[in-house]
Amino acid sequence: MSWIYLLIAGIFEVVWATTMKLSNGFSVLSYSLATLVGIAISFGSLVLATKNLSLSIAYPIWTGIGAVGAIIVGVVLFHDQFSAVTWLFVVLLVVSIIGIKVTTGH
Repeated sequence: MSWIYLLIAGIFEVVWATTMKLSNGFSVLSYSLATLVGIAISFGSLVLATKNLSLSIAYPIWTGIGAVGAIIVGVVLFHDQFSAVTWLFVVLLVVSIIGIKVTTGH
């Protein structure tokens, strides 16, 4: 169950980062409120995940999910452009996240 909480925490990290961008500096109330809700769910889920997972495993995976998710949202929703080399590093980040999960005892 801890891994599910961690996945939820990572997904909501992407949610709050996206809604923060859409809030236009917290000037759009609906997106500002969505940002706060996303932060609460993300951190709350991370707290639940770290009850049974070590911080040294949970935190890098949480931030990795958030980073890769934010990159994908940036490309799809905001039309961000990256070079092939940048995409190589994104792939390495994904491989690293998977590697952390696979090599833990959980």
